[in-house]
Amino acid sequence: MSKYDAQGAKLDIKLVYYGAALSGKTTNLLYLHNVLAKDGKGEMTEVGTEDDRALLLDLLPHGLATRSGLTIKVKVFTIPGQVAHESARKALLERADGVVFVVDSRRSQSIDNEESFQSLADHCRRAGIDIAHLPMVVQYNKRDLPDVLSAEEIRSRWQSEAWPFAFASALQGCGVNATFRILLQQCYGHLDETYGLRAKHRLSQDAFVAGLTSELGYEGHAAAA
Repeated sequence: MSKYDAQGAKLDIKLVYYGAALSGKTTNLLYLHNVLAKDGKGEMTEVGTEDDRALLLDLLPHGLATRSGLTIKVKVFTIPGQVAHESARKALLERADGVVFVVDSRRSQSIDNEESFQSLADHCRRAGIDIAHLPMVVQYNKRDLPDVLSAEEIRSRWQSEAWPFAFASALQGCGVNATFRILLQQCYGHLDETYGLRAKHRLSQDAFVAGLTSELGYEGHAAAA
Protein backbone atom coordinates (compact mmCIF):
# COMPACT_ATOMS: atom_id res chain seq x y z
CA MET A 1 0.00 0.00 0.00
CA SER A 2 1.19 3.52 -0.75
CA LYS A 3 2.51 5.86 1.93
CA TYR A 4 0.36 8.94 2.41
CA ASP A 5 1.33 12.02 4.39
CA ALA A 6 -1.76 14.22 4.64
CA GLN A 7 -0.02 16.98 6.55
CA GLY A 8 2.86 17.17 4.10
CA ALA A 9 0.59 16.55 1.09
CA LYS A 10 2.76 13.70 -0.17
CA LEU A 11 1.88 10.33 -1.67
CA ASP A 12 4.61 7.72 -2.23
CA ILE A 13 3.70 4.82 -4.51
CA LYS A 14 5.53 1.49 -4.27
CA LEU A 15 5.85 -0.63 -7.42
CA VAL A 16 7.57 -4.01 -7.57
CA TYR A 17 9.16 -6.02 -10.39
CA TYR A 18 8.77 -9.72 -9.54
CA GLY A 19 9.95 -12.78 -11.45
CA ALA A 20 12.34 -15.70 -11.64
CA ALA A 21 16.10 -15.18 -11.38
CA LEU A 22 17.59 -13.65 -14.56
CA SER A 23 14.18 -12.97 -16.10
CA GLY A 24 15.11 -9.32 -16.68
CA LYS A 25 13.80 -7.44 -13.63
CA THR A 26 17.04 -5.57 -13.02
CA THR A 27 17.44 -4.82 -16.74
CA ASN A 28 14.02 -3.17 -16.71
CA LEU A 29 15.00 -0.87 -13.86
CA LEU A 30 18.39 -0.06 -15.36
CA TYR A 31 16.70 0.95 -18.60
CA LEU A 32 14.19 3.18 -16.82
CA HIS A 33 17.03 4.79 -14.90
CA ASN A 34 19.20 5.31 -17.96
CA VAL A 35 16.56 7.01 -20.09
CA LEU A 36 15.54 9.58 -17.49
CA ALA A 37 16.67 13.13 -18.02
CA LYS A 38 19.55 14.10 -15.74
CA ASP A 39 17.54 16.63 -13.76
CA GLY A 40 14.78 14.11 -13.14
CA LYS A 41 16.86 11.05 -12.44
CA GLY A 42 16.52 9.44 -9.03
CA GLU A 43 19.02 7.31 -7.18
CA MET A 44 19.47 3.60 -7.86
CA THR A 45 20.26 1.75 -4.64
CA GLU A 46 21.22 -1.88 -4.21
CA VAL A 47 19.30 -3.46 -1.35
CA GLY A 48 19.79 -7.11 -2.23
CA THR A 49 22.16 -9.97 -1.63
CA GLU A 50 25.58 -10.82 -2.98
CA ASP A 51 24.36 -13.38 -5.50
CA ASP A 52 21.07 -11.84 -6.62
CA ARG A 53 20.64 -8.07 -6.47
CA ALA A 54 17.51 -6.33 -5.37
CA LEU A 55 17.39 -2.73 -6.52
CA LEU A 56 15.45 0.35 -5.47
CA LEU A 57 14.89 3.12 -8.00
CA ASP A 58 13.65 6.37 -6.51
CA LEU A 59 11.96 7.27 -9.77
CA LEU A 60 11.50 10.97 -10.53
CA PRO A 61 12.36 12.25 -7.02
CA HIS A 62 10.82 15.67 -7.77
CA GLY A 63 7.50 13.91 -8.29
CA LEU A 64 4.22 14.91 -9.89
CA ALA A 65 2.49 17.91 -8.33
CA THR A 66 -1.28 18.11 -8.66
CA ARG A 67 -3.24 21.34 -8.83
CA SER A 68 -4.41 20.70 -5.26
CA GLY A 69 -0.81 20.69 -4.01
CA LEU A 70 -0.39 16.93 -3.58
CA THR A 71 3.04 15.61 -4.60
CA ILE A 72 3.13 12.04 -5.93
CA LYS A 73 6.41 10.12 -6.04
CA VAL A 74 7.20 6.61 -7.22
CA LYS A 75 9.64 4.08 -5.78
CA VAL A 76 10.32 0.98 -7.87
CA PHE A 77 11.81 -2.22 -6.46
CA THR A 78 13.08 -5.45 -7.94
CA ILE A 79 12.73 -8.61 -5.89
CA PRO A 80 15.49 -11.27 -5.73
CA GLY A 81 14.49 -14.11 -8.02
CA GLN A 82 16.37 -16.97 -6.38
CA VAL A 83 14.41 -19.32 -4.13
CA ALA A 84 16.90 -18.83 -1.29
CA HIS A 85 15.62 -15.30 -0.76
CA GLU A 86 11.99 -16.03 0.11
CA SER A 87 12.01 -13.75 3.17
CA ALA A 88 13.37 -10.83 1.12
CA ARG A 89 10.70 -11.37 -1.52
CA LYS A 90 7.92 -11.30 1.07
CA ALA A 91 9.26 -8.17 2.76
CA LEU A 92 9.65 -6.24 -0.49
CA LEU A 93 6.23 -7.29 -1.78
CA GLU A 94 4.40 -6.02 1.29
CA ARG A 95 2.55 -2.72 0.81
CA ALA A 96 3.11 -2.82 -2.97
CA ASP A 97 0.62 -0.78 -4.98
CA GLY A 98 1.36 -2.64 -8.21
CA VAL A 99 3.48 -5.43 -9.64
CA VAL A 100 5.17 -6.18 -12.95
CA PHE A 101 5.53 -9.94 -13.20
CA VAL A 102 8.52 -10.42 -15.51
CA VAL A 103 8.54 -13.63 -17.55
CA ASP A 104 11.45 -15.08 -19.51
CA SER A 105 9.78 -15.85 -22.86
CA ARG A 106 12.00 -18.83 -23.68
CA ARG A 107 10.30 -22.22 -23.63
CA SER A 108 13.14 -23.63 -21.56
CA GLN A 109 12.19 -21.28 -18.71
CA SER A 110 8.50 -22.18 -18.53
CA ILE A 111 8.79 -24.22 -15.32
CA ASP A 112 10.79 -21.50 -13.54
CA ASN A 113 8.23 -18.92 -14.63
CA GLU A 114 5.31 -20.94 -13.29
CA GLU A 115 7.10 -21.59 -10.00
CA SER A 116 7.83 -17.89 -9.67
CA PHE A 117 4.19 -16.99 -10.28
CA GLN A 118 3.12 -19.52 -7.65
CA SER A 119 5.62 -17.92 -5.28
CA LEU A 120 4.06 -14.52 -5.98
CA ALA A 121 0.59 -15.88 -5.28
CA ASP A 122 1.78 -17.49 -2.02
CA HIS A 123 3.43 -14.31 -0.80
CA CYS A 124 0.35 -12.27 -1.65
CA ARG A 125 -1.79 -14.64 0.39
CA ARG A 126 0.57 -14.44 3.38
CA ALA A 127 0.67 -10.66 3.16
CA GLY A 128 -3.12 -10.44 3.02
CA ILE A 129 -3.13 -9.27 -0.60
CA ASP A 130 -5.92 -10.46 -2.88
CA ILE A 131 -3.91 -11.30 -5.99
CA ALA A 132 -7.06 -11.39 -8.11
CA HIS A 133 -7.43 -7.65 -7.51
CA LEU A 134 -3.73 -6.79 -7.48
CA PRO A 135 -2.82 -4.13 -10.07
CA MET A 136 -0.39 -6.09 -12.21
CA VAL A 137 1.11 -6.38 -15.68
CA VAL A 138 2.60 -9.61 -17.00
CA GLN A 139 5.64 -8.72 -19.07
CA TYR A 140 6.97 -11.36 -21.49
CA ASN A 141 10.60 -10.32 -21.74
CA LYS A 142 13.49 -11.47 -23.96
CA ARG A 143 11.37 -11.53 -27.12
CA ASP A 144 14.55 -11.01 -29.14
CA LEU A 145 15.88 -14.48 -28.25
CA PRO A 146 15.24 -17.71 -30.21
CA ASP A 147 12.71 -20.37 -29.22
CA VAL A 148 10.33 -18.09 -27.38
CA LEU A 149 6.67 -18.80 -26.75
CA SER A 150 4.39 -17.51 -29.49
CA ALA A 151 1.92 -14.69 -28.92
CA GLU A 152 -0.90 -17.20 -29.35
CA GLU A 153 0.51 -19.47 -26.63
CA ILE A 154 0.90 -16.53 -24.29
CA ARG A 155 -2.66 -15.34 -24.85
CA SER A 156 -3.91 -18.85 -24.24
CA ARG A 157 -2.02 -19.00 -20.93
CA TRP A 158 -3.50 -15.76 -19.60
CA GLN A 159 -6.89 -15.53 -21.33
CA SER A 160 -8.76 -16.53 -18.17
CA GLU A 161 -6.92 -13.95 -16.06
CA ALA A 162 -7.76 -10.27 -15.64
CA TRP A 163 -4.24 -8.88 -15.96
CA PRO A 164 -2.91 -7.27 -19.15
CA PHE A 165 0.38 -8.45 -20.58
CA ALA A 166 3.11 -6.84 -22.65
CA PHE A 167 5.94 -8.03 -24.88
CA ALA A 168 9.40 -6.65 -24.27
CA SER A 169 13.13 -6.92 -24.80
CA ALA A 170 14.46 -5.04 -21.81
CA LEU A 171 18.07 -5.43 -22.91
CA GLN A 172 17.23 -3.57 -26.12
CA GLY A 173 14.89 -1.16 -24.36
CA CYS A 174 11.82 -2.35 -26.23
CA GLY A 175 8.57 -2.44 -24.29
CA VAL A 176 10.01 -1.29 -20.95
CA ASN A 177 8.35 2.13 -20.88
CA ALA A 178 5.12 0.71 -22.29
CA THR A 179 4.99 -1.89 -19.52
CA PHE A 180 5.50 0.80 -16.90
CA ARG A 181 2.71 2.94 -18.35
CA ILE A 182 0.30 0.01 -18.35
CA LEU A 183 1.12 -0.67 -14.70
CA LEU A 184 0.36 2.93 -13.75
CA GLN A 185 -2.97 2.65 -15.57
CA GLN A 186 -3.70 -0.47 -13.54
CA CYS A 187 -2.81 1.26 -10.27
CA TYR A 188 -4.86 4.40 -10.82
CA GLY A 189 -8.26 2.95 -9.94
CA HIS A 190 -7.29 1.81 -6.43
CA LEU A 191 -5.33 5.01 -5.73
CA ASP A 192 -8.24 7.12 -6.95
CA GLU A 193 -10.67 5.21 -4.74
CA THR A 194 -8.39 5.53 -1.70
CA TYR A 195 -7.13 9.11 -2.08
CA GLY A 196 -9.68 10.78 -4.35
CA LEU A 197 -7.22 11.60 -7.11
CA ARG A 198 -9.92 12.67 -9.53
CA ALA A 199 -12.47 14.30 -7.23
CA LYS A 200 -10.21 15.78 -4.56
CA HIS A 201 -7.02 16.42 -6.50
CA ARG A 202 -8.45 16.87 -10.01
CA LEU A 203 -6.05 14.29 -11.44
CA SER A 204 -7.42 12.07 -14.22
CA GLN A 205 -5.94 8.71 -15.15
CA ASP A 206 -4.40 10.15 -18.32
CA ALA A 207 -2.82 13.04 -16.41
CA PHE A 208 -1.59 10.66 -13.69
CA VAL A 209 0.16 8.39 -16.19
CA ALA A 210 1.48 11.23 -18.35
CA GLY A 211 2.80 13.15 -15.38
CA LEU A 212 4.74 10.19 -14.00
CA THR A 213 6.17 9.12 -17.36
CA SER A 214 6.84 12.42 -19.12
CA GLU A 215 10.60 12.04 -18.59
CA LEU A 216 10.68 8.55 -20.08
CA GLY A 217 9.74 9.28 -23.68
CA TYR A 218 8.75 6.45 -26.00
CA GLU A 219 10.74 3.41 -27.03
CA GLY A 220 10.37 0.47 -29.45
CA HIS A 221 7.12 -1.32 -30.02
CA ALA A 222 5.47 -3.42 -27.35
CA ALA A 223 2.31 -5.41 -27.93
CA ALA A 224 -0.12 -5.47 -25.05
CA ALA A 225 -3.41 -7.19 -24.47
